[in-house]
Amino acid sequence: MKAGIVGLPNVGKSTLFNLNVPDPRIEKLELLVKPERLVKGASKGEGLGNQFLGNIRECNAIIHVLRCFDNDNIVHVDGNVNPIRDKETIDIELQLKDLENVEKRLEKVNRAAKTGNKEAQTEKAFLDRIRESLLQAKSARTVLPQSNDEELLLESFQLITAKPVLYVCNVDENSAVTGNKYVDLVRELVKDEDAEVIVLSVGAEADITELESYEERQVFLEDMGLTEPGASVLIRAAYKLLKQQTYFTAGVKEVRAWTINIGSTAPQAAGVIHTDFEKGFIRAEVIAYEDFVQYGSEAKCKEAGKFKVEGKEYIVKDGDVIVFLDHILPYKK
Repeated sequence: MKAGIVGLPNVGKSTLFNLNVPDPRIEKLELLVKPERLVKGASKGEGLGNQFLGNIRECNAIIHVLRCFDNDNIVHVDGNVNPIRDKETIDIELQLKDLENVEKRLEKVNRAAKTGNKEAQTEKAFLDRIRESLLQAKSARTVLPQSNDEELLLESFQLITAKPVLYVCNVDENSAVTGNKYVDLVRELVKDEDAEVIVLSVGAEADITELESYEERQVFLEDMGLTEPGASVLIRAAYKLLKQQTYFTAGVKEVRAWTINIGSTAPQAAGVIHTDFEKGFIRAEVIAYEDFVQYGSEAKCKEAGKFKVEGKEYIVKDGDVIVFLDHILPYKK
């Protein structure tokens, strides 16, 4: 999963990009299982910094960071804090980039459409609708595909403003729980966009990641009035945006998070580890994350009746702790 981070200078993009944002459930499982090695790669977001105009086309989603805090020591590029204006500035820049690409594509497809090529005519009609929307300062995601052909075309266009977007309101530490007047403005502005808004104190999150132990981080969070890092909220929101979720394998060798599409069956989830596991799938031994944490071990979960054996039709749930068994051997690590 790749998420491109966009925003004006001094809004917190670089700090957010540099955060180490593990899924806290991995740390809980680590405390219980005590693995020899901990792998966190599957639960990190990946941003592209300020080089977004070229590279963001390769991303799956956009994380739009908006400055929602006052601080005289951090200069705003436009002189004062106004997240509504900032959003519009970035939106227009991205829309102009898309418009440039749409018009280049129209130049090529127009010639084929004039010869009577049906596919070219379909593409031209769709591009014309997108172009009209962009000229009205509306993002490409507002133009809904009307057929399977248009869905495939939209994917092939790789338009920046067609990608799903998540708005991150970067607030001061005191506003991390309740938000503030700037956050309220942003929520009101994007209420019709079908986009999620999350509140994050990026500076405080950076301080949290500097702490070495899970216990120290929890104390810091409690002092802020939070139950989990805002970065974890960011991860879940990004996964939700892309219709993805996480399951875990937890053994003495390692605790690992795996990313899958929501609705994946057990064999499909096993295939993320290795394609052979999907082909040779026999069954999955499943414990819900909450049960694993409550009872503390696989053995105790079995005693409590919280250990399930599932077959090929099982739909994996977010947070499932799974052991896959195939025709060769079980995968647990």
